[in-house]
Amino acid sequence: MLDYDKEADAYDALRGGEPRAAAAAEAVLGLLPQECAGLLDVACGTGIVTRRLAAARPGTRVAGVDLALGMARTAVARLPGTVVVGDGRRLPFPDASFDAVVSVWLLHLLDDIDVRRVVAECARVLRPGGVYVTTVDKAAAHNVGSDIDAVLSSRPRSPAHDTAERVTALTAAHGLAPAGRASFTGRGQGRSPRRTLADLRRGWFVTLAPDDPLTETFAARLAALPDQERPRPDPVFSLRAFRKE
Repeated sequence: MLDYDKEADAYDALRGGEPRAAAAAEAVLGLLPQECAGLLDVACGTGIVTRRLAAARPGTRVAGVDLALGMARTAVARLPGTVVVGDGRRLPFPDASFDAVVSVWLLHLLDDIDVRRVVAECARVLRPGGVYVTTVDKAAAHNVGSDIDAVLSSRPRSPAHDTAERVTALTAAHGLAPAGRASFTGRGQGRSPRRTLADLRRGWFVTLAPDDPLTETFAARLAALPDQERPRPDPVFSLRAFRKE
């Protein structure tokens, strides 16, 4: 997994920046209750999406929490007084504290046990009638049917613990029922062969360490693709909403 303290300064620029954040926030907002006194963004990262959620709902008390100090510092600069350093597996908030809880681009980073813990905590801090919104099937979003995907199709893969089916089952165990779905385009995240090759050598593909001989095999195949600088289509991310009964 990436060191998010070290990645904080460059994180947004490498992941679509404000256009991607705007698309994510718009989709999330469409799934939130109209009456929402309190909203928590779990793993808020740099706060680039959280800030947009807060701006769109000026009457809502918005809080963000992130485990990485570097990310939280960046978020604090965007949302002074509303961001805390904390663990999504043990949220530092009382039961039934929020009308909405959001976790965007989080569950795919976790193993099965920690996905269970995060979902349980998000359900715990929700008030009855509140809504939990999360991204699902994150890895699948990046498979856009490009020549890059064809090259990488045989690489080792980690098990996906954030599938829509899995998350639906986990939320149901905590009294949450499906309440909607949406999708949004990861603007500016279309991968070029050269960028993918750089990500591969940085260790972004967690099942392929930079010093693994297999990494160089995939690197050579990526380097042989045409149009090295041309981004392929952007990914399309999926959101699911669940209401606490």
